[in-house]
This record gives sequence, C-alpha cells and structure tokens, in this order.
Amino acid sequence: MDILDKLEAIKNSWEEIAEQMSDPEAMKDMKRFVKLNKDYKDLEPIVKAYKEYKELVENIAGTKEMLQTEQDADFREMAKEELEGLEERKEQLEEEIRLLLIPKDPQDSKNAVMEIRAGTGGDEASIFAGDLFRMYQKYCETKGWKVEVVELNEGTAGGFKEVVFDVIGDGAYGILKFESGVHRVQRVPKTETQGRIHTSAASVVVLPEADEFDIELHDKDIRKDTYCSSGPGGQSVNTTYSAIRLTHIPSGLVVTCQDEKSQIKNLAKAMKVLRTRLYEQEYSKYLEEISSKRKTMVSTGDRSAKIRTYNWPQGRVTDHRINLTLYNLQPIIDGDIQELIDKLQMAENAERLKEEFEG
Repeated sequence: MDILDKLEAIKNSWEEIAEQMSDPEAMKDMKRFVKLNKDYKDLEPIVKAYKEYKELVENIAGTKEMLQTEQDADFREMAKEELEGLEERKEQLEEEIRLLLIPKDPQDSKNAVMEIRAGTGGDEASIFAGDLFRMYQKYCETKGWKVEVVELNEGTAGGFKEVVFDVIGDGAYGILKFESGVHRVQRVPKTETQGRIHTSAASVVVLPEADEFDIELHDKDIRKDTYCSSGPGGQSVNTTYSAIRLTHIPSGLVVTCQDEKSQIKNLAKAMKVLRTRLYEQEYSKYLEEISSKRKTMVSTGDRSAKIRTYNWPQGRVTDHRINLTLYNLQPIIDGDIQELIDKLQMAENAERLKEEFEG
C-alpha cells in the first residue's frame, strides 16, 4: 500500500467517524461519543496533510507534463523552478506525514498530574523540590496552562518535602511526561557553612489525569473521613472540617486533600487524585513495556532512574537519557525548559519510527 492509499483509507475512516457523531444515537452513549470525538480530532491533522499531499502530487504530474510539451524557454525555466519547489515540499511533507502516522499514546492529549518529592539531601533536597515546582509553574504559565495544587508538605528550611499538583491544558501530559524521574542538583546549599558543593535529589512523577470514563468508582468502595486542615508544624489552619481523606477499600489506597477551604472542592480534588492513582496502577504496566524500548521514557515503577543533573557552579544542565548538556541553567530554572522537551520529543519520535520500521 503506497502512502496515498494509506492516507485515503484514513480519510475514509475520518468521514465515517463524522457520520457516526452526527447520528442522534451516538449522543446516548456518552463514553462512545467522547471516544469518537477524540478519534476525529486525532485524525484531522493527517487528513489535512493528505489533502495537501494529493494536491502536490497532482501539481507535480501536471508540471512534468507541461515540461514535455512546452517549447517556450522562459516558460520551461519557470516550470523547472516550480517543479523543484513542489518536489522539495513533497519530501518535507512526507517526513511530516511519517511522524503523524506514528500511533499516538492515547494519554498524550490529557491533563497531567505531577508529584515532586524531596529525595536524598535533607533540607537542601526540599529547597530543590521547591525550585523544580517553580520551574514547572513558570513553564506552564508560558503555555497558558493552569496549575492547581492538590497536596503539599512544606520543608523545614523552605521548599517542599512533597507537592502534588494538576496541570490543566491541552496536551499537557504528552509534553510533561518526559520529566518523570530523579532530578539531581549540585551546588553549595544555603545551609552549608564551609562552602562545600553538595549533591541532592528530588523525584518527579508525571501521570495522565484519569477521567471518569477511564476508572469507575463506586460509593460502597470508598470510605470518606473529614478533618481540620493543618499547616506547617501541625497547627490548625481552620476550625471547619474541610479537609478530606478518602480510602479506597478494595486497593487500600489513601488520598488526602486540604488545599481548598470548601469541603466540596476538596472532595472533588481528592476523587480526581484517587481516580488517577488507580489508573496509574494499570498505566504503569504499559509504561514498563515502553520504557524498556525507549530511553526518553521512565516507567512509574522506576522512580530511582536519574534523568537530569543541574550543576550550579558550572551553570550547566545535563539530560542523561539523550546525552544533552546545555549551559543556560538559570533560564531553565526560570521555566525555559522548551529546548529540553523538544530534544526529548525528537529522540522519542526517532525511537517510535524505529519501532514502526522494525515492527
């Protein structure tokens, strides 16, 4: 099957999905309708590329035909230039289409749930976890994404022992998923009196947010407890029982949320986290499989994998998965991580193409 036949088949599928979506019966099954809508949007860029590719092929054929019959030297010269441009664009578009045809991770378009935890290094690890949180916050601002803190535990000298937050934005998970793993920092800590460089670490886990169609939760399986929110040192922040603790009885998973003043809002957030944690257990099996093939990805089960080092004395950031070193540490810590993500995405695309080719 050549590329045009393959693209024609995709266009036909896209048109069939559009027909199914317009059927009033489709609206009765919301789960099915959501999937149809997602499939339609996923195929749209390929259909657009197909229309341009088909037009290019026709224009190339027409220009070649004209060159065989045209006698006028000026016209022939113009046609040759046009043909050169058309063939160059065709080659470029074929590469774009190859990438578009790589099966996408169905989770990539989702919101992300991120967890940052201080690792080895005591107070300095907590301070570094805080630096990472601000780095992602600033990056999300540049993307126009919303950040919502779900749970946090502050460090004794600043930063966080752990912070869990949602990133709400189109395709957030597909972009941020490369950040999962252990991030190391090499610098003189604020708490160091001798001026010695220490190495500390924080772990980052990025998960796709599970929606209600991924995981069904039943009331009988959840125990709900309420308590007063507490701040640093354990003091009570408010006197109302607005904090929520959910226990999923079949799995034993426990989720707490005290970020909001309203019990209803805390319950909604806690339910979202619980759904995502349950989903993670299933999703980690898939990640285990792909992480063994792709160096860009770290499975959720392998939280000890060192992915990146931030070296303050040399102003250097190294991503160990793709052996990339950049000497612009401060802009990166200030949220300018796009170049790192772009290079990781390119490496993943190359690996996916290899998988497709070998498959």
